[in-house]
Amino acid sequence: MKLLPRSLSLRLALMFALVSTALLGAIGFYLYQSLEREIAWRDDQALLGRLERMAALLNDSDSIEVLRERPQLYANMLGNRDSLLWVLGESGAPLIEINPVQLAIPQLPPADHPRLEDLGDQARLAWIQIERPRGGLTLIAGKLLGEREQMLAAYRLKLWLALATGALLAFLLGWLVSERGLRPVRQLTRRALAIDVQHLHLRIEDSAELSELRALSEALNQMLARLEAGFAQLSRFSEDLAHEMRTPLSNLMGQTQQTLRRVRSLEDYQSLLASNQEEYERLARMINNMLFLARTEQVDAAIHRQDIDLAETVEQLGDYFEGVAEEHQMRVVNEASGSLHADPDLLRRALANLIANALRYGATGTEVRVSCERTADSVVITVENSGEPIAEEHLPRLFDRFYRCDPSRAQPGDSGGLGLAIVRSIMQLHGGEVRVTSDASVTCFSLSFPR
Repeated sequence: MKLLPRSLSLRLALMFALVSTALLGAIGFYLYQSLEREIAWRDDQALLGRLERMAALLNDSDSIEVLRERPQLYANMLGNRDSLLWVLGESGAPLIEINPVQLAIPQLPPADHPRLEDLGDQARLAWIQIERPRGGLTLIAGKLLGEREQMLAAYRLKLWLALATGALLAFLLGWLVSERGLRPVRQLTRRALAIDVQHLHLRIEDSAELSELRALSEALNQMLARLEAGFAQLSRFSEDLAHEMRTPLSNLMGQTQQTLRRVRSLEDYQSLLASNQEEYERLARMINNMLFLARTEQVDAAIHRQDIDLAETVEQLGDYFEGVAEEHQMRVVNEASGSLHADPDLLRRALANLIANALRYGATGTEVRVSCERTADSVVITVENSGEPIAEEHLPRLFDRFYRCDPSRAQPGDSGGLGLAIVRSIMQLHGGEVRVTSDASVTCFSLSFPR
């Protein structure tokens, strides 16, 4: 269950009110405790002062009877109805008593110096025992706590009212401030809502007022750039896919329609079926490659890493491509060594695509070299071939799907423009990357696997 409101302004206002309430409550608690301690200290000082004055009166009087006959002396000293006073003889009987609420005479331990103690929640007492020639006396001065508690209760009520008022004001002011402060966010939202599929080229203007929104604007613009690039790539992919599939389908329909216009011989029908078989195989390879790419781009795509002997793997691929190499009067030179921790099937497929491309586009009578190099953090496998260099403008798009530097050079048995895209997907699954360089002497594809 979500307790916070969905509105960011209300959330900020509520948080501001909670923080302000906690702060005001802490200040109010501190002030209340300080006031309570100050009042208690003043009452204690007043009680001790009364003990001193009463002791002085007793010392100045010839006998206790004089004070009992003139109660106005100590009654005026007390000054209000919240005060208590007992002068007890040695037997504990009260010789002088001022007790407006008729409290029982407390039983107190002996004390040769002033002592203070609460009598429950009714009164605060101070007492002392003094020695006189005619016998010792116990002086007890007290103050009823009712007036103090009433004053503190009124003060607590005012604090609660002030705290509630402060919390309400903090919430209202916080809401107003957050509404004004979030105005640039709402403006940014309106700008973002204006961008749709038909206007992916638009960008959000930088919000120079706030650094946080400027960073957010930059992040949104980068996201829009990626979306635009991805959407353009998807559009190109759809067009390329339609073009690649239209060619074999057009060949199939054209040849079949031409053959069916009149009766043909058995040899003509066999030739048609053989030609159709080639187109079917081309479509099957394209579909299989597309399915492989789709599986590798899934988030939960898993690879099964093993320790692979590179020399043995490249040797097997060299034997597999031996016939193709002889047709082009080329040969595959194995210079790989060591081991690699990777998925063996995916590694063989990536190397097979690169070797097939090198044999297809390499110069006649040259070699295709497969070697490896180890660095501190990676293992780099390179496939090099000599031949016509790849133009600089083609290198950035060489690993895009269905991209060909020269579509007219498509040959039977090729990957339909998906071979290098598959290599890039395999390297992304391994957390590595594929790079290409090309000059007048050599074209080099590099597979970099992290160690």
